[in-house]
Amino acid sequence: MNQQPIAVAIVNYNTCALLRTCLASVAAERCAEVVVVDNASTDGSAGMVAAEFPAVRLQANTDNPGFAAAVNQAVNACAAPFVLVLNSDTELRPGALAALARYLGEQQRAGVVGPRLVNPDGTLQPSCFHFPTPLHLFLELSNLSGALRLVPLVRRWYLRSWSHGHPRPVPWVLGAALAIRRIAFTQVGGFDESFFMYSEEVDFCYRLRQRGWETHFAPQATVMHIGGASTVQQRAAMTSRLFQSTLGFYRRHYGRGQLAQAKLLLSVGVGAKLMRDAIRLRWATGQAGRERLAEDVAIWRKVLIDVRQS
Repeated sequence: MNQQPIAVAIVNYNTCALLRTCLASVAAERCAEVVVVDNASTDGSAGMVAAEFPAVRLQANTDNPGFAAAVNQAVNACAAPFVLVLNSDTELRPGALAALARYLGEQQRAGVVGPRLVNPDGTLQPSCFHFPTPLHLFLELSNLSGALRLVPLVRRWYLRSWSHGHPRPVPWVLGAALAIRRIAFTQVGGFDESFFMYSEEVDFCYRLRQRGWETHFAPQATVMHIGGASTVQQRAAMTSRLFQSTLGFYRRHYGRGQLAQAKLLLSVGVGAKLMRDAIRLRWATGQAGRERLAEDVAIWRKVLIDVRQS
């Protein structure tokens, strides 16, 4: 079987230095088609791409329409049957691009494939997850998910603690690196642009499954992912948006009962975090630590209000 071509599409927002490194790793893979969509960065990202990577097709937006909208823009600008969508804070490891193209060519029911993600120090970054349910939300908010790693039978079931050691279908994979089959992407209408940030890949994989497509994890390909490079620039707003997007997914795909359970769990979980950090702030002594805790307390208060009012 001849390997079909795969394009690379990168969405960027104010991560110029990281984008440069990402593009260099893509260039090393000899990719013939690379598109960068820049969401109105103010750090010179667009100019850097134009000056240092003239073969890259650059689309510089004058405003920031959000990650999902930029992904749609980037994928639609590519012509290849497969497109690897990357965050700008990623680096391809040697052979990753070819491995993903080969996997999509062999697994005809795979609409999207996620590679093995690693942290900058080379350790595994969990990237396979169950679709959101009140049970999984409870496990995350209560920190019981960490304890599940100690129970062998449960550890294999719970994807966050799974070894990520072999290829398999999974419910959804982290959106930092998604190898997408164009036919499947078109069939479900691409990403839902009402998700400005967060949960867009969860929603995408969920809608793929509804149309008969599968989401796969393929450790044959490795991608390094830093994580949070863009969102840390607006930590308060992005934390609030994370929880709002989670509720948005419930609102779109589940019934009122599960949405109500999710809101209750989020309220209790965020309330507990608010109380914890307020107590820590009271006893903190270092100036830097107090400032960080004060910021966290303000964030949790805002998130709690947003969740209750949503």
